[in-house]
Amino acid sequence: MPNTPLHLFGGAITAISPSNLLDASEIRQVPDTQEVLLFPDSSISIIVEILQRVEPNDNQDAIKFHFNSLAHDNDAVTSEVVSVNIIPNDRGDATPSIITLSGVQRVPKFNKTNPDEVRILMALYRVVSNGIDLVVTFNIPVISEDGGAVQGENLNQAQAQFDLFSRSLRIEDFGVFA
Repeated sequence: MPNTPLHLFGGAITAISPSNLLDASEIRQVPDTQEVLLFPDSSISIIVEILQRVEPNDNQDAIKFHFNSLAHDNDAVTSEVVSVNIIPNDRGDATPSIITLSGVQRVPKFNKTNPDEVRILMALYRVVSNGIDLVVTFNIPVISEDGGAVQGENLNQAQAQFDLFSRSLRIEDFGVFA
């Protein structure tokens, strides 16, 4: 699948993404502080969200806070952080360095008996001067009763797409946070 520049929040934020992503706002209501993108051939979703900066000053604690908040919002039965990494921004632009997290949540879906197992790939950009946490979340179902699960090579491709998206993300206009 070819990649293309993606313009988020009216072009204030850009990233490289697969060219076939669907904009969820064309299907359902999406808050102004979110961009939600859907993969057409699986149940993978990407959420880019502008949030108030959370209290933990430690970057690892901050991304774990966002992960745990997502688990709470999803009514996750279990959640586990697998890894946390910091990737410095060495491009020379003002976009903050990235804090990434890989984790797993077991999330009950609709009226299903067994919860889905969802790989969560999260990137956090702490915009301290604006009091903002910009959070990118890839939700990748790896076990799902609805047939949208991603495994094997497709899971590796989703990880590679997350890496490209998060490393290419650039804040073009900090006024989006005003």
